[in-house]
Amino acid sequence: MANAIEGATRRETNSAGSSDLSGRPERGTVYFIGAGPGDPDLITVKGRDLIARCRVCLFAGSLVPRAVVAYAPEGAVVRNTASMNLDEITAMMIEASLAGEDVARVHSGDPSLYGAIAEQIARLDESSTPWRIIPGVGSFQAAAAALGIELTPAGKNQTVILTRAPGKTGGDAHENLAELAAHATGMCLFLSASCPDEVVAALEPAYGAEAPVAIAYRVSWPDERIVWCELKDLPQTLKREQIDRTALLIVGPMLDRTITQTSKLYDPAYSHLFRKAKVMVQSVEGDRT
Repeated sequence: MANAIEGATRRETNSAGSSDLSGRPERGTVYFIGAGPGDPDLITVKGRDLIARCRVCLFAGSLVPRAVVAYAPEGAVVRNTASMNLDEITAMMIEASLAGEDVARVHSGDPSLYGAIAEQIARLDESSTPWRIIPGVGSFQAAAAALGIELTPAGKNQTVILTRAPGKTGGDAHENLAELAAHATGMCLFLSASCPDEVVAALEPAYGAEAPVAIAYRVSWPDERIVWCELKDLPQTLKREQIDRTALLIVGPMLDRTITQTSKLYDPAYSHLFRKAKVMVQSVEGDRT
């Protein structure tokens, strides 16, 4: 790693060069970049451009498509971190920064959701390593697009809970999946396909055994699958489809696309900052004009 970083081109930040008065290279910045849900075209332009100029690129190989990190410049250090632990990953980022290199730390979806970036950032702060977060398209958003639904339709639900079942790793003591489900609103469950019995037990009292569930597997990847089932049938459906990871479980009123109420946003009788309401007058014949 040291040789690779030492051989890489130092970043140039101004016309005077990239060293401070002591002759040491200026610290590089670590960029936590959201790669999007899987389709390489869904990475943001900013994220793509940063990968294209960072001479060190670390990516979560099991979830980030190779086509995304292929934007890295020729000769860049590109490392799949799937087999690395926190100490190894952060040491590599800090070492690169000390050598004056910017680092593209590429996460799937949006790095703020289940990306474990908080602990990485804490290590960077301890070493005074500069960092920034570049948001990405989340898998729950791509799943909504694949399902052709609005997540917050008027008259259905105005809240969407993003959470996961405790599973093997456990959950925070103050969060209880059944209590969250009691709101019976929109819910997207991450990292939960491996524990469907736990999901059914927590959700069934609020949503009912026959509530529809959308299983969004590897959404926006070439092998994407959308599978529907009733909540009570979730365990056997996942087993039949051989899905136990990289899938979102989505439940809630918004899955029913029947329009029962329209929003005020485009209601002609509703005024807002950019539009005045049209006055509706009752005519003698009973028509509204």
